[in-house]
Amino acid sequence: MVLFVRYGIGGLMILAGLVCLVIDPGGFGTEGFSMAVGGGLSVLLLNWLYRLGVSGDRDRREEEAARAYFERHGRWPDEDDVSP
Repeated sequence: MVLFVRYGIGGLMILAGLVCLVIDPGGFGTEGFSMAVGGGLSVLLLNWLYRLGVSGDRDRREEEAARAYFERHGRWPDEDDVSP
């Protein structure tokens, strides 16, 4: 269901625009095509931007966990444990 909301709605809008263009290539068809494809692409872009923003939260959580590890152990989690 989430995939349909994320990609299906925008895809259906783009498909509806193409159908409008095929049914009436002049007048209403071109206007319907422009409106539906523009709306569908904006829905897809909005979903992509949201996913991009959410991925930043994951990076922040990983950074906070690495800092907590550094405070406890005195080294970063990805450093090699080589003592001089």
